Amino acid sequence: MKRSFSIISVLLFAFISTVNSCPPSDRAALLAFKAALHEPYLGIFNSWTGNDCCHNWYGISCDTESKRVADINLRGESKDLFERAGRSGFMTGHISSEICKLTRLSSIIIADWKGITGEIPKCIASLPFLRILDLIGNKITGEIPVDIGKLQRLTVLNVADNQISGRIPASLTNLSDLMHLDLRNNKISGPIPKTFGRLRMLSRALLSGNSISGPIPASVCRIYRLADLDLSLNKIYGAIPPCLGKMAVLATLNLDCNKITGGLPSTLLNSAVGNLNLSRNALQGKIPNVFGPRSYFTVLDLSHNFFKGPIPKTLSSASYIGHLDLSFNHLCGRIPAGAPFDHLETSSFMYNDCLCGKPLRAC
Repeated sequence: MKRSFSIISVLLFAFISTVNSCPPSDRAALLAFKAALHEPYLGIFNSWTGNDCCHNWYGISCDTESKRVADINLRGESKDLFERAGRSGFMTGHISSEICKLTRLSSIIIADWKGITGEIPKCIASLPFLRILDLIGNKITGEIPVDIGKLQRLTVLNVADNQISGRIPASLTNLSDLMHLDLRNNKISGPIPKTFGRLRMLSRALLSGNSISGPIPASVCRIYRLADLDLSLNKIYGAIPPCLGKMAVLATLNLDCNKITGGLPSTLLNSAVGNLNLSRNALQGKIPNVFGPRSYFTVLDLSHNFFKGPIPKTLSSASYIGHLDLSFNHLCGRIPAGAPFDHLETSSFMYNDCLCGKPLRAC
């Protein structure tokens, strides 16, 4: 009787252990994912042993009810590792398509490893519960998966600082829950999709440092929550949509180092935008004389354009202007006295046609 009870106890314990650990299929997928990577310095995969990948496997979290793998969080500049190791992370290899067998994944963070190459597995677009895809700071090539728009729960898409090429997929604008989009410093080309304004939940759109061309879609102005729009260091042309100055929460607008033409919309000078960089474009005409108490700029950079005429006198009525740069234009006339001009340096006004007054030569 005692022997029978012992056998039953062992079997019951084995059953409970199996129920409370990750499924063998998830464990196998993780090990196949690991096999495609090489991390020689920190030993982050040393903890990936035993049958239960939900217990003490570094960077792995599981759903408490289903015991399925829910999160992969491997960040190459994680302080808990690198302060002890005295170095930053470096990992080579590629992201295996085996990761797509983890069908309950909510977040994939494989960031700042500097040496991971290969493409983003196309099958990632088939993970129905994925909310975060963060692959910043690697050497990933290829294109953003064309079906990325199938990830209806995605809130963060960050593939900055890689070598990704191709166009922004049209399906990306189907991501109705997307809040943070970061495509900076890649090799992305082609236009911004005309339907970009469908990303109604977007608060940050960072697309700088690519080869994106074409005009700024007017549909961007329909993104009510957008606070930060960075399109700098691209090949964007055409005029600035005046409706950008009517956006309720847009605070940072960086359009510098493009091929933008036309005039400066007056709407931008009395808007919520407090950091406005339009330098190194081909803007022309006069700077609108429409500044007022609502004009609050920590940065206002209009340098390296073709603006002409005088400096607007209403600039003196702005509530605050921290950094102002009007250099390398065709401005002419007397620099107004008083704030904010009394704290600006010569470099803010250099290389214009005929500006005079402090801090330049006397008129």
